[in-house]
Amino acid sequence: MAEKKEEATSAANGTERLEKAYKEKVVPALMERFRYKNIMMVPKLSKISINIGVGEAAAEPKLLETAMQELGQITGQKPQVRKARKAISNFKLREGQAIGCRVTLRKKNMYEFLDRFVTLAVPRIRDFRGLSTTSFDGRGNYTVGVREQIIFPEIDIDKVQRIQGMDVSFVTTARTDEEAFALLSELGMPFRKKNN
Repeated sequence: MAEKKEEATSAANGTERLEKAYKEKVVPALMERFRYKNIMMVPKLSKISINIGVGEAAAEPKLLETAMQELGQITGQKPQVRKARKAISNFKLREGQAIGCRVTLRKKNMYEFLDRFVTLAVPRIRDFRGLSTTSFDGRGNYTVGVREQIIFPEIDIDKVQRIQGMDVSFVTTARTDEEAFALLSELGMPFRKKNN
């Protein structure tokens, strides 16, 4: 009981810390850099979407259950099952077949996940030299592929039956990739240093 209370307190502190940093540090820095006339023009993070594709779920439904359980542990939210939109015979895929799961985080859950992702999970990536700066979509959103779910401290490595990757998408209100890059950098995202 005491452990859960402690976890909730530390999660709340992480959320408050990031929200406070956004208001006090990130907003003024971006206003100065991009010369926004109004504080409402400053881009912000609107949601984080985490997606796990389990292509082998057709042959082994247990894999999807495991992926959903692990995604739930990582995010603290119940994942939504994703189904195939159309049949592809080469992949032995039928329309409507469960092939993955996803979670969309907003507000406090989003900031809490971002804090854990940046401070705990990313540094545990093997041979980490920084996140790619080329994964922006042209409209101010950033997606990073994580190869192993075991970088998250919530996952017990001893109980993992199969290494599973995931895509983490950071959706911002920025209009350009440059603004999104500046926003995420100010929020502590460890991007790879650009060579001069």
